[in-house]
Amino acid sequence: MKPVSGGAAMMSTRSVEPSRTHAVSERGFLGVSALLFVASTAATVAWCTSMSGMGEMPMPGGWTLAMAWMPMCGQTWLGTAASFLGMWIVMMVAMMLPSLVPMLWGYRHSVRTAGGTHLEALTALVALSYFAVWAVFGLLAFALGTVLVTLQMRWPMLARAVPVAAGIAVLGAGVLQFSVWKAHLLARCREAGASCVLPANARTAWRQGMRLGLHCCGSCAGLTTILFVVGVMDLCAMVVIAAAITLERLAPMGEHAARVVGALAAVAGLLLIACATVPG
Repeated sequence: MKPVSGGAAMMSTRSVEPSRTHAVSERGFLGVSALLFVASTAATVAWCTSMSGMGEMPMPGGWTLAMAWMPMCGQTWLGTAASFLGMWIVMMVAMMLPSLVPMLWGYRHSVRTAGGTHLEALTALVALSYFAVWAVFGLLAFALGTVLVTLQMRWPMLARAVPVAAGIAVLGAGVLQFSVWKAHLLARCREAGASCVLPANARTAWRQGMRLGLHCCGSCAGLTTILFVVGVMDLCAMVVIAAAITLERLAPMGEHAARVVGALAAVAGLLLIACATVPG
C-alpha cells in the first residue's frame, strides 16, 4: 500500500468538512421545523379548547355563531381583530408547515447549489414572507366575516339563509377543485421549491416567499372557504383540511388528489343544501 500524502489527506479532510456542515444544517432545519409544528399545534388545540368552552350564539335558522367573530366582554373590535390574527397565524403554521417544509428544503438545496450563503437566514425570510401573506389573507377574511356577522344579526331573514348559503359555498369550493385556475396554482405551488431566484439574497428570498404565499392562498381558497363554513375553531375540520392540502401538494399525483377532494366537498355541499331545504 502506498502511504497517503499530506496534501491528499488535507484535501480529503476539506471535502468531508462541508458535508458535515451540510448535515448539521439540515438536521437543525428539520429540528426547528418540528419544534414549530409541535408548538403551533399545541397552541391551536389550546385556543380551540378555550373558545369551545365559551359556547356559541344561537342564530335564526337553527345554526350557531362561533364566538371568534364577536368581541369578548370589554374588548374592542380592534382587539378582537388582533386576537383573531394571532390565532390565525399560529393555526396556519400548524396546518401549512407539513407541506411547506419540503418546499423550503428544495429552496435550501437550490441556494446551496448556486453557491449562496446565509442559508438559515434566507430560509427564515422565505417562511416569514410566506406566512405574512397568510396573515393578510386572514385579516381580509376577518373583515369580511365581521361584516357578514353584523348583517346577519341585524336582519334575521339573512341569518336564516346561512345554512343554505353554507352548502352552496362548500359545493362551490368542491367545483373549484376541478378548475384550470386551481390546477395552475397547484402546479406553481408544487414547483415552488425546485429553484431559487438569483442572486440569493434577502430581497429575492422575501419575494420568493411572497410569491409562494400568493400561489398557496389562491390554491387553497376553496379548502379555506370550507374551513370557515364548517367552523374555524373546529379541530377535526382543521385536521381534514390540512391533510387535504398536504396530500395535493406532496402526493405524486397531486392534481388527482385535488379532484378527489373536490368531489367529496361537492357531495358534502349537496348534502348540506338538502339538509337545509328539506323540512323536518
